[in-house]
Amino acid sequence: METSTGLFYQRYAVGVRQQKVAVQDLTIGSFVSDLDRPWHETPFPIQGFYIRTQEDIRSLTSYCRWVMVDVTETRDTSEYEASNAPIFSRRSSKRHQQETLKLPAIQVRNRQEYPVASTLKREARQGKRLMQDIAKTLSAIERQVRAGQTPDFAPVSRVARGMASSVVRHPDAMLWVSRLHQHDNHSYRHALNASVWALVCGRHMGLERPALENLALGTLLCQIGKLDLPVEVVRNEHKLDADDFALFRRYVDKGVERLEAAGLSRAVVNVVRYHRERHNGSGFPERVRGDRIPLLAKIAGLVDHYETLVEPRADQMPLTPAQAVAHLYELRNIEFQEDLVEHFIQSIGVYPTGTLVQLSSGERGAVVAHSPGRRLWPRVMVMTDRDQKPLKTARVVNLAELNEGRQPEDALSVSGCLPFGADGLDPRHFEVTGAASRWSFRHLIG
Repeated sequence: METSTGLFYQRYAVGVRQQKVAVQDLTIGSFVSDLDRPWHETPFPIQGFYIRTQEDIRSLTSYCRWVMVDVTETRDTSEYEASNAPIFSRRSSKRHQQETLKLPAIQVRNRQEYPVASTLKREARQGKRLMQDIAKTLSAIERQVRAGQTPDFAPVSRVARGMASSVVRHPDAMLWVSRLHQHDNHSYRHALNASVWALVCGRHMGLERPALENLALGTLLCQIGKLDLPVEVVRNEHKLDADDFALFRRYVDKGVERLEAAGLSRAVVNVVRYHRERHNGSGFPERVRGDRIPLLAKIAGLVDHYETLVEPRADQMPLTPAQAVAHLYELRNIEFQEDLVEHFIQSIGVYPTGTLVQLSSGERGAVVAHSPGRRLWPRVMVMTDRDQKPLKTARVVNLAELNEGRQPEDALSVSGCLPFGADGLDPRHFEVTGAASRWSFRHLIG
């Protein structure tokens, strides 16, 4: 039986204790941190969420008799008020005051089922080459723009098709490679990672191949309009005054103008045009809402926001993937459509591929794949021992298989996420052994 571990940031927040509460006694604003049944037996996509409406309580009543809630006594919020705190770290009570919008579930036409058709090893090797090609093509586009030339988008179209093909064959491989890929330019890394998140989500939703290719290309090019803005405005986009933010918002229109001038398809252009719009109309530049936002742009906007949470600029404080997932879940039917948020979370898992984690045993490692039916029990490449001393040779542990038939108290589980690079942990430095394979991430990624 799968057990919940509690979100890392909730487990370690200052002044937080848990209290058992009957579902009918829940109040709006409560944070549900545990259930009376395994999380994977419920439709709730993460192990922790705020009660925002009476509908949330009614939904819980259908599955649970009681839940555990986190009771705040002296919650430390200083991190949210610090000058270097991320702009997205607003108090959840403010989120509850935003307008919500409920729409029918997203219907994907001609939904596709994509079986895994390759190995992680093979796709990781191809993914490394793809990442190098993408970085080169985006760099070339930047040089052309800054030289006043019309960019040549044909090369980036080719690599976008290659990315879509790779994710269709094996979604975890590109996630792994993109997480480990190093690049000095934040905008490049953001575009690369966001495009992979988008493809993994689109694959999970069953989008057809042409739609996946348009999604990959559009997400890669969402930031192109920023090349027309002053560098300082782009670098400080999280702390702009009203005048500079008005200038910053223009990057979307500038990007659209460039892509239309280059003759890119309407589907790709619309990904860029609408990726900063939000579900309840609070986005920009046109403040459109709901079904007026194309599906591919909705996906691009969600993954763009998620990537900003986990990989912000250097002067910002990143969230762990589990924290970012919780943040997205709070924004369902506010900034992002509810079932789209759930599709994304289901596609990447609570602990996405590449996430550094600590196990309940004290060992530390990196997630190399997640189990769709066991969101809290991914495959982990263990890199340290119980005393957190580095191993010479890492090993891959499938938590779902390992815990099959075990009692909850005996299960090996993830106790929390770690910031990437914590304590010098770097998956590229380890040889890996496993029951089915022996290979080196270092040799694959370089």
